[in-house]
Amino acid sequence: MVRGAFFTGQGLPLEVREIKKPKPVKDQVLVRLHYAALNHRDLWLQQDSSPAQPTILGSDGCGVIEDVGEDADPLLVGAEVIINPSLNWGTNPIVQGDSFKILGYPDAGTFSDYICISKKQIFEKPEHLSFEESAAVPLAGLTAYRALFSKARLRAKEKVLITGIGGGAALWAMQFAVAYQARVYVTSSSQEKIEKAKALGAIQGFNYTDPEWAKQALKEAGGFDIVIDSAGGPQFSQLFELMIPGGRIAIFGRTAGNIPDVPTRLLYWKQISIHGSTMGTRDEFLSMLDLLESRNLKPVIDQVFQLEQINDAFQRMKAANQFGKIVVKIK
Repeated sequence: MVRGAFFTGQGLPLEVREIKKPKPVKDQVLVRLHYAALNHRDLWLQQDSSPAQPTILGSDGCGVIEDVGEDADPLLVGAEVIINPSLNWGTNPIVQGDSFKILGYPDAGTFSDYICISKKQIFEKPEHLSFEESAAVPLAGLTAYRALFSKARLRAKEKVLITGIGGGAALWAMQFAVAYQARVYVTSSSQEKIEKAKALGAIQGFNYTDPEWAKQALKEAGGFDIVIDSAGGPQFSQLFELMIPGGRIAIFGRTAGNIPDVPTRLLYWKQISIHGSTMGTRDEFLSMLDLLESRNLKPVIDQVFQLEQINDAFQRMKAANQFGKIVVKIK
């Protein structure tokens, strides 16, 4: 039996259905998926979108190539691979082109036993990572890498604040920054998550539900060179007070909603740069994998669910209690 977890309508639970085994064509390879992983994108799609037809969600995946199309090397069969979910970026490394898509919507994604995907999107699984760990890398790792290095231009010893620690991309940003010898601070609404982040190398954390958290952060750190934010929302304006002159803010998410007010005077007087960031290029994906392997970095796994438990995994993410990646075991 070949299975896929289908998104059928806005707000509806995913349906695990039997499907016909896909067959690769042209430059495609057929990957037998061992593990996949959730991202906030999957939850947002389920809550906010109405698919034209049932669609298999999922952007992260790792497995073994089982078959290839006529334009792909047959020697790839048997290779253990990780999938880059950043599709059709385009030729400009600064911004994605008009044909850019993220794997998993509208194209069929990784919440399935098999996926057919272009050979350009597959990379050798990092040797030091298991299949489970490798599935926790692609979207969040790429997003964090581009935001931290390509956009914010992290340099060693700089002070970095990462908001909302606990999600996959925020944790990757923290691990990358710590490995790069930055001085890293975090925020969370959970003291337990703050303590876990400190155990992974963060210097200090601040509970953003405390009205005085920004003052505490400024007193503790004396200002930040870089802020990596995935929330936006009403608290975003407080970040400007925390920035040192010439500081950089990189934002790649909207878990707290739109940004209502920006203190314009601080923005120009401190010469603060704000960088929006989405996913990344093929070269950034390769550089991200190189960083993982050279520093022997491993993802933080929160919990593993079976494919038949996919809706429990979504509820886990919706509750926002996770610390690390929520992984789906498929094989």
